[in-house]
Amino acid sequence: MPERSLDNADHPDGKSPKRKGRFSDKQILDILNEHISGVSVAELRRRHGMSSTTFYKWRKKYQAQLPPAERDRERLRQLTEENRRLKWLLAEAVLENARLKDKGS
Repeated sequence: MPERSLDNADHPDGKSPKRKGRFSDKQILDILNEHISGVSVAELRRRHGMSSTTFYKWRKKYQAQLPPAERDRERLRQLTEENRRLKWLLAEAVLENARLKDKGS
């Protein structure tokens, strides 16, 4: 009798077996640590051949496993980026306000 593959009906819990990724947990944590140390997501994607969606899923899943100092650095990076964006928006609003005042005079 020919062998057949394990399909959902044959699996004990009715689900298909989970696919094993090509990166180990250690490799994933190393990649995340590279990002925390300043390597851009684009550079990591190019180096390791992964999608940005994969990177962000890993970051969400493994965030708790990073040492506290690493989590703090990541949070600081996020806050710094948010601060930069908010300063830019404020500058744009101030300039627009000045333009409107000059136009009304």
